[in-house]
Amino acid sequence: MSKFLSAAASSVVALAIATSASAQTAPAAAPAAPAVTHGPALTGVCIFSDKRAVGQSLVGKAVDARLKTIAQQVNAELTSERTALETEAKALEAKRATLAQDAQEQQGAALQVKANAWQRKAQLRQREVEATEQKALSRVYTEMDTPIRQVYQTQKCSILFDRDSVMLANPAMDITDGVVTALDARIKTLTFDRERLDQQVPGAQALQPTNK
Repeated sequence: MSKFLSAAASSVVALAIATSASAQTAPAAAPAAPAVTHGPALTGVCIFSDKRAVGQSLVGKAVDARLKTIAQQVNAELTSERTALETEAKALEAKRATLAQDAQEQQGAALQVKANAWQRKAQLRQREVEATEQKALSRVYTEMDTPIRQVYQTQKCSILFDRDSVMLANPAMDITDGVVTALDARIKTLTFDRERLDQQVPGAQALQPTNK
């Protein structure tokens, strides 16, 4: 049982690490770079950071908070069940000396069945949380398309570059803040629950925007 208990603990930890939108919405701060003197802003040339827009927008922050809550709920569920299995495994180990060989094998096999089921459930929950994150962020990016086009036209851009593809650029050409403002005016939050991959129901409730 010791190998199972170790694997179980690792699964829960891996799930906790893998189920946060913060990697998408709030990249780790880079070391301070030396000051750069930029040349004049180029007329019609604009840059935009979708990651920064999601991270700074109201809806992006709301999605990040909700995903963290869902991840915490999943880990609480799995940790509780893992603890029960650990307790059962320790109890079986404690009475092993007094059990007949066939009884040991029978009870050990029954516990292993439960352990295998728990591991399958942990893997399913991880996939569900990942699917939830992908679906929520996809909706945010969809909602952001119109604000990008609006600001692009307002700023009279002739071409728009992805900020991640540009090493350095005059900040005056960055339209990200304008897109965040427009996105905040369009949508402020999304309400959603964890995706259930083991019971997909036709017509299930979609992500619901809330502009409050």
